[in-house]
Amino acid sequence: MAEPIVVESAEPLWFLGTLVRVLLDGEATGGRFALIDLTLPGGAAPPMHSHPQDETFYVSDGVVIMWVDGEARRCEAGAVAYAPGESPHGWRVDSDTARMLILSTPAGIEDYMRALSEPASWPWLQPPPDGPHVPPERIAKVEREFGVVRHGPLPDSQ
Repeated sequence: MAEPIVVESAEPLWFLGTLVRVLLDGEATGGRFALIDLTLPGGAAPPMHSHPQDETFYVSDGVVIMWVDGEARRCEAGAVAYAPGESPHGWRVDSDTARMLILSTPAGIEDYMRALSEPASWPWLQPPPDGPHVPPERIAKVEREFGVVRHGPLPDSQ
C-alpha cells in the first residue's frame, strides 16, 4: 500500500513558455497518476498531439478552448475535459492567462514536461522573451522518447 503524501510546495518549471508545478509524480503514486499545475499565458497552444496516457484537464481560472478528437469546446473556470490515451487533442488559452490542473493516468506526462523544462528563475509568468528556448531537435527527441505524436496545428475555432 502506498504511503500518504502531502505536497506543501513544488518546484516551478518553465515548460515551453508556461509555468508548471508537478504536484504528484509517478514516483510518488506508484505510477498510478501524476497531477500537474499549469499557469498559462494568453494564446498558449500546443499542436494537436497524442500520447499513451489519458489526460484530464480541470480549468481553475481563465478560458481555454479544448479540442478532443476534432471537436472544440469552450472551457471556463470549473470545466473539466478528458482526452483518452492515443486520442488527438490540444488546447488554446483564450483569456489573458489561465490555470489548469492536469491529471495524467497513468503517470508519465510529468516526465515529458520535465525533460523539456528548466527551473523557473521566478515562480510566475512570463519567462523572458529571449529565453528559455528549446531547440526543435530536442523537442522531437523527447517526443519520440515519451511517445508523443504531433497531429498538426490546432483547428480554427471559429
